[in-house]
Amino acid sequence: MDDRDVLTPAAGDRARDPRAQDPRARDLTVAELAHRWWRPATVVLVLAAAVAWRLVAPGLGAPPNLEIATAATFLAVLLLRNRWAAVVPFAVVAVSDAVLGNTQIMWFTWSAWAVIGLGAILARHLRGPGRYAAALGVGVGGSLWFFAWTNFGVWLMDGMYPATLDGLLASYVAGLPFLRTMLLGNLVLVPLAAVIASMVERAETRAEAAGSLRAVQH
Repeated sequence: MDDRDVLTPAAGDRARDPRAQDPRARDLTVAELAHRWWRPATVVLVLAAAVAWRLVAPGLGAPPNLEIATAATFLAVLLLRNRWAAVVPFAVVAVSDAVLGNTQIMWFTWSAWAVIGLGAILARHLRGPGRYAAALGVGVGGSLWFFAWTNFGVWLMDGMYPATLDGLLASYVAGLPFLRTMLLGNLVLVPLAAVIASMVERAETRAEAAGSLRAVQH
């Protein structure tokens, strides 16, 4: 039985692809993720939690815009290490919107999440301090971007404010409490997602080291 780590490329692959010198510098394949089934399993659990939270949070009296979709996206990007992880926020809003119903500014909301997802995938190969700096960047930048874009959508589409500069400013002022909640939540939850990803990776490293030791002993 081949005990070689499937995340470690063969010697011929390393010779052909300089990035393969460090397997963390490339995206993971479907086969590699199947081998590390706990990575996608963790993402599915977090995704389900993000959907459930979006559905039950209003009934629990949670502050508006306290969400975990941004953190779920960041965790998915780090664990799956694949650009397709950017679809996580779409899955969250699509499933929950099917229950909650779409709003008039749906396209602004969905496109705001799209940009957050794209920003998160840029951090998928980062490790150590760079990963946590990226987590703060995604948490802060994602919150500010979501606030700016969706409140512009409210001003443009919802008819709640006059179609003037004063109306636009009023829309942003009214949205400040929502920004504060989202920002404070993401300052905690997105770095926490980075911590969880690092814990999973360390557990993998220990398990692989133990497996290699057993193979040598036998």
